[in-house]
Amino acid sequence: MVQILDGKKLSEKIADRLKREISKFPKAPTLAIIQVGEKRESSSYIDRKKKFAEKIGAKVHHIILEEKITTEKLAEAVEVLNSDKNIHGIIVQLPLPKKIDRFKVIETISPLKDVDGLTSANAGLLYESAFGGNDPKNVSARMIPATAKGIISLLKESKIPLAGKKALVVGRSLLVGKPVALLLLKENATVTIAHSKTVDLPKLSKENDVVVVAVGKPKFFNKSFVKKGQVIVDVGTNSLTGPKLLEEVSKTKLVGDVDFDQVSKVVSAISPVPGGVGPMTVASLFENLVVAFKSQK
Repeated sequence: MVQILDGKKLSEKIADRLKREISKFPKAPTLAIIQVGEKRESSSYIDRKKKFAEKIGAKVHHIILEEKITTEKLAEAVEVLNSDKNIHGIIVQLPLPKKIDRFKVIETISPLKDVDGLTSANAGLLYESAFGGNDPKNVSARMIPATAKGIISLLKESKIPLAGKKALVVGRSLLVGKPVALLLLKENATVTIAHSKTVDLPKLSKENDVVVVAVGKPKFFNKSFVKKGQVIVDVGTNSLTGPKLLEEVSKTKLVGDVDFDQVSKVVSAISPVPGGVGPMTVASLFENLVVAFKSQK
């Protein structure tokens, strides 16, 4: 029988631990989320973060800015939060409007408040740690992108062996693909990254023990990509809607990049969508917030 990598169950376990830890703090760790515009999908993600924060005793300061804001003004808003001692973590909700220089804005975030782990300082520390150069005393080295961190936590908690295994990451984004590959390397897996130019992806996929799929295409990864005994981690979150209005939530269904019905009949372990990587991303984000709070205290 296939093992379901239950991210929802593990995220609840993490929430309980964080709640106990935060209850001993002199004040609540506070996460600032800057949202540019009011995209429905972004607002949905932020609502999940607010609910998790409430559950563990943390706070969220949600700032909504006009979509017409300039890169410079957005960077200034980040700088204000950098200097605010009551703010312990900062997120700029992605995606941003195309006219905004995303990299310039992200680089404005203080590395010690960069709970998304996206600044070059934290990315560099992650790269260094993957090759054995991590200094455990450097707190910001633990600011690992939340989705990547959640994936590794889910695999380890599920007792999936990684050392010496062949691991394939399908997707090379800065948010997921690259950091997941580095973390798998840190766990002593032999790592390959596949992307849109990869030749014969189904064949390559079958040569690996662990496959992390992050391509943003609904049910792209079907039974032709897998073999018995593999572990599949589905990072995709794609909305399939009914024929009527998008805002009719009852007609919206979330599916992953993996065709769960097909693939789960073949492999040994798989993460579901929803209930797999998604809850782990939120939980890992607040783990980072607690690290940030401690470092600033």
